[in-house]
Amino acid sequence: MLKNKSNLIIFVFCILKLTLHLIGDSNSGYQGDELLHIETGNHPAWGYMEFPPVIGWLAYVQNLFNSQSVFVHHIFSHIASLLILVLIAKTVIKLGGKNRAVFIVLLCMIVAPCFGRSQQLFQPVVFSQLCWIFSFYCLVNFIKSPGNKNLFYLVFSLALGLMTKYDMAFFMAGLVSLLFFKTTREQILTQSLLKYVLLFLILILPNLLWQYFNDFPVLQMFSRLYQMQLDKLSAGSVFKDLAISLNPLTALFWFAGLIFMFNSKNKNIYRPLAVSIVITILFLAISKSKAYYFYPAMIFLLIFGSIWFEQFVLAKKSWIMYPATALLLASGCIMIPFGLAVMPLQSFINFAHLKKVDGHYEVQNQEYYAKQKSYNTLTALKTVYDSLPVQEQKDCMIWGKHYSQAGIVNLYKEKYGLPKAFSYHGSFYMWAPHGPMPETVIAYTNGEASINFFRTFFNNVIPVKQVYNPYADFDKDLWQTIYICKEPKQTFDDLKDAFSKRIFE
Repeated sequence: MLKNKSNLIIFVFCILKLTLHLIGDSNSGYQGDELLHIETGNHPAWGYMEFPPVIGWLAYVQNLFNSQSVFVHHIFSHIASLLILVLIAKTVIKLGGKNRAVFIVLLCMIVAPCFGRSQQLFQPVVFSQLCWIFSFYCLVNFIKSPGNKNLFYLVFSLALGLMTKYDMAFFMAGLVSLLFFKTTREQILTQSLLKYVLLFLILILPNLLWQYFNDFPVLQMFSRLYQMQLDKLSAGSVFKDLAISLNPLTALFWFAGLIFMFNSKNKNIYRPLAVSIVITILFLAISKSKAYYFYPAMIFLLIFGSIWFEQFVLAKKSWIMYPATALLLASGCIMIPFGLAVMPLQSFINFAHLKKVDGHYEVQNQEYYAKQKSYNTLTALKTVYDSLPVQEQKDCMIWGKHYSQAGIVNLYKEKYGLPKAFSYHGSFYMWAPHGPMPETVIAYTNGEASINFFRTFFNNVIPVKQVYNPYADFDKDLWQTIYICKEPKQTFDDLKDAFSKRIFE
């Protein structure tokens, strides 16, 4: 009976979540990073400049549909988001939770805008969350039932996670705590540890070799990330962003979960898990991680919080389930649109009471306005391209300063009749052309670069068109400028050498 009810709860929440995501697909365009990830599918490899290879393999499959549809390029994200709900529910049950705990934890997932957005976009984030939850589920199984099979699943999930996103290293750091406890230490040391270490290394070896033969570009990426973003973060701002993005009402559950997992009577199972989670969170904090890096660990706390709520609150006052559900649902109606594009752009602007600042709105989630921005940009590029003499059109290419600018052109080039785009930003650097440059290149950028940037590489640079974005939340994104660049000063190979140390600028 318990199993049937829990399966029904899981099914209902999966339908609800999928419905929200499909509505989001219909109202949104592509977030900039998604355009890079889609492009990786045209270049499957064992690694990329910014991330491990799994996203490229998934993109390759999606690209087989030869579609520009947001839904098509979100297929694997939607599948992953549903699997996350299933694994969360199964983990709750493994840890002693029953139907109401499953209901509460899944409701917390639905009403938290951070899980809506992070699990909607085609980015490594959603697949990393899936690997974290799968690894945690395997860890629970291993602690409850030590043995070769469960240890194998844990090692496999860790390797898959590291091949998906490098933040799996933080989860792995927390596993060191298993050696602090006699029972788990004996379980690990008696299971031919070296054999599993070798298995793990073999599974991640292709990506390690790729990084080695490409001079470990991920280190350059992390260096730039700390220089431009992470070093400027404060613990207070990260915690504030985390609390808001999780939905403030869920704080009752994840904070209670943090306390409960240490004080539960089921110490043999809960205590090793609790210490592991805390060490993971500490490593994330010490590394000055962004708020979204903490999301998987917060799911673990919500799991324990839901069990606490069922066993200690509802066991004494079961009627609290009703107001708690009502409050979470009400808060979700307010918070969900800030994570998922569940309403059209203008409706969201009205709903969020956004006011014009210096003549424009500041919409933080660019998916809301991405359709309009992409249409305006591509139409402008098409106008400029069509204005060129036929002979110049023949060899012309488009230079997108940012990888998202090159990505949007390559995704829609057949639809708009545009030439292929290139970029030296991020992983696009690896796919840059070779040989002599065409006499004419159409270049475009936002406020990150000026005409002087392109004059470094061409003798003749003329700004011909500007595209305004009235919804940008950063001043540099308000305008995109399109240039016609002629008389290149170097070849593509020379240009690639010039950007070898500037890939993430």
